[in-house]
Amino acid sequence: MTGFLYSIGGFILAIGLLVAVHEYGHFWVARRLGVKVLRYSIGFGKPLWSRRSKVDDVEYVVGMIPLGGYVKMLDENEADVDAAEQHLAFNRQSLWVRSAIAAAGPLANFLFAIVAYWLVFMIGITGLKPIVGNVTPDSLAALSGIEAGDEIVAVDDRPNRTWSEHRLYLFNKAYSGATVPFDIKKADGRIKKVEMDFSQLDAGDIESSIFRRGLGLSSYIPEIPPVVGEVVADSAGARAGLQQNDRIVEIDDTDVSSWSDIVNMIRPKPGVLTYMVVEREVGRVTLEVTPETVAAGDQKIGRIGIAPQNTEMPVDLLTKARFGPVESVWRGAEATWVMSVLTVRMLIKMLRLEVSVKNISGPITIAQYAGQTVQVGIDQFILFLAIISISLGILNLLPIPVLDGGHLLFNLLEAIKGSPLSDNAMILGQQIGIALLAALMGLAFYNDIVRLLS
Repeated sequence: MTGFLYSIGGFILAIGLLVAVHEYGHFWVARRLGVKVLRYSIGFGKPLWSRRSKVDDVEYVVGMIPLGGYVKMLDENEADVDAAEQHLAFNRQSLWVRSAIAAAGPLANFLFAIVAYWLVFMIGITGLKPIVGNVTPDSLAALSGIEAGDEIVAVDDRPNRTWSEHRLYLFNKAYSGATVPFDIKKADGRIKKVEMDFSQLDAGDIESSIFRRGLGLSSYIPEIPPVVGEVVADSAGARAGLQQNDRIVEIDDTDVSSWSDIVNMIRPKPGVLTYMVVEREVGRVTLEVTPETVAAGDQKIGRIGIAPQNTEMPVDLLTKARFGPVESVWRGAEATWVMSVLTVRMLIKMLRLEVSVKNISGPITIAQYAGQTVQVGIDQFILFLAIISISLGILNLLPIPVLDGGHLLFNLLEAIKGSPLSDNAMILGQQIGIALLAALMGLAFYNDIVRLLS
């Protein structure tokens, strides 16, 4: 229940803040360029709160549905305008003014992301030291000569302080099919330069777990004891009689020494009767468990619904990457640019059917990540806000009517044509845009529900 509340609270806070930033971009530029703003609304539907400013006569509103917002401007296409104020109407403005107002919302999202990254880089990001724990045989890492125990001290001549410091950068290089040099510190202290040719990766290998699945690298983490910390209600483990604090010592006559042993033995056995020996205060007990079959990509794996006890990460394996105010600015700008390019490339590959549309996420997944990052710490929540802000900026720049990108597309067509588009063309474009947006949101919700059920 607590996790659900964190998810709802984090989601409302994140979406509300980012929509406010986006709409403020439109609001600020419109007023600076001489357009009268009538309403600034965060959220849709019935107003939960509203106030009219006595200074500029703008109505400020917080709506019931926190999935968007809008800035309503004086416009003769929406209502009659007094002759004395016609020069303040949006439709009376030049093409470049209307385009600047349309582009200001996404631009505000990108600027917010830069500021968010800047703040986090100054605070410092705590992460695992970049020490290799495991190398998958025949992977890019194995073929380059990287071994367990090596430390990755530089990526493409960039100093590397934590395991995930250059993950976005490597994502981008992977999509480009580039060859990336790594500086590896061996156990004896010498530095060895190796290269990995990312063009050898399949499109499916370029995902969030690019280190493990793409490169074949896993970070070093101390082994977790095979002690049950939680048993999910009505799971295979619960039905078999597993209890909290059980120490699993054998699975099908094979000794178990760590939690990873349990995972590695259960995953290949979906639907297969399995024998477990556990240690309790009363002694050893043998249990029969049949792992449930769960879809993991194109594979079927076994799962019994148990989790390990919480264990503290050793302090000597943690480090913090922190930068000065000036360096954090260009690092924030670079991170925003790389993330933006990465998102656009992902969208293009989806259109080409090179990447699965299952990667599209909706409000449910966003809420889950919001709740998780809120619980982890303020730095992770700010990073989450930066990523969602970039996604929101790019989404609104898509050339879909009813979005900012659609307005910019109409303005471009008007510039080419030399006159405004006809009312029929505008209405048709909006209908197409609403249909495309509804289809996109439907796909996002479908993916969310499938992830939730699995």
